Amino acid sequence: MYREVLQNGIRVVIEEIPSVRSVSLGIWVGAGSRDENPQNNGVTHFIEHMMFKGTDNINARQIAELFDGIGGQVNAFTSKEYTCYYAKVLDEHFGLALATLGDMLLNSKFAEEELAKERRVVLEEIKMYEDAPDDLVHDMIAEVVFQKHPLGYNILGTEANLHAFKPQDLFDYMKEKYTTDNIVIAIAGNVQRDHAVALANELFGHMQPSRISRQDEQAVFHSGKAIRNKKTEQAHIVLGAPGIAYDDPMIYPVILFNNVLGGSSSSRLFQEIREERGLAYSIYSYHTAYKDSGMFGLYVGTAPERAQHVLDLCEEVMSDIAQKGITAEELTKAKEQVKGSLMLSLESTSSRMSRLGKNELLGRHDSLDDLVDKIKNVSLDEIKTAAGAILGGKFAMTAVGPLDDLRMPGETK
Repeated sequence: MYREVLQNGIRVVIEEIPSVRSVSLGIWVGAGSRDENPQNNGVTHFIEHMMFKGTDNINARQIAELFDGIGGQVNAFTSKEYTCYYAKVLDEHFGLALATLGDMLLNSKFAEEELAKERRVVLEEIKMYEDAPDDLVHDMIAEVVFQKHPLGYNILGTEANLHAFKPQDLFDYMKEKYTTDNIVIAIAGNVQRDHAVALANELFGHMQPSRISRQDEQAVFHSGKAIRNKKTEQAHIVLGAPGIAYDDPMIYPVILFNNVLGGSSSSRLFQEIREERGLAYSIYSYHTAYKDSGMFGLYVGTAPERAQHVLDLCEEVMSDIAQKGITAEELTKAKEQVKGSLMLSLESTSSRMSRLGKNELLGRHDSLDDLVDKIKNVSLDEIKTAAGAILGGKFAMTAVGPLDDLRMPGETK
């Protein structure tokens, strides 16, 4: 991994992989929905959409035709804490791809007529999520857990805000958040480091140095419950519990404990609820880490009349693992699963580019060997401590379906 900082503060991270014929590249910006406020919630995601709607040099159709014409892929996404504009192309088209992404970043017009059209597109995206209860229920849990904190905001924003956005609102937000010290260019594939750095400097080096003024509000977990009564075939339920931050030393015990609880097809929840009892098709647990906090979640989709029974069974499984920990055999298996998943995920240039970009924004680059060692060194006692800390306290719950009420773990019967 090579790292260069341009004179204006933009960071360039590169991994040379001469054995492949592709290059994946991404422009990462350390701005997401947690950087918004109630009045502009949704602006980060809307800017991501508008970046593809034309620049001073190329229109929206030409952007699409350009990448199709070179057999490449281009896309973007917005998360709670960062935004990424990325492409994957043959190595011979690397320069063109980076120049085009740079043009989109620096010269997007945000024309009124395009803004009006894309506003309708995002409004349809919001409606699509409303019609997808298994997605909607995850947005709801963030709102319950983080309440009015920006981490609880919906990344897509609100219909009222979308109708209010003007081109200048987007330009103003970019000026404030898309600062040179908050931008990372990540490149992985068949490239030469010196050429990649020189091209990045040519395309982005003229940007004036600027720094983001960041005052992140500490996120606090809130217990609570929200049920959306909706006519669906299944009840979609998410339980939330307090999680931990990116750099918490317990992150690796949490990752392994999650794997045993509900992170794989051999996990306790999957085996108990789906395989042994046939009460659900989809059931899993997960952990989401942020800069200063996190959330542990458990999702299950089941028949509405069985929802409470399934929740009670989940509580039994979680209580057992929180009080007793896991077995040595489960720990060994979880370590191998996590190591295998990590290594297999890095067999594509896209995954390696994503890892570079995210790690640079987080401020640390652990080697694969370092990560494997940290996973290997997790003990049974650490797993029990992590499980007890997360599952031994308060919960939050959201549900979507033909339901009146459900009792969540710890709630009085």
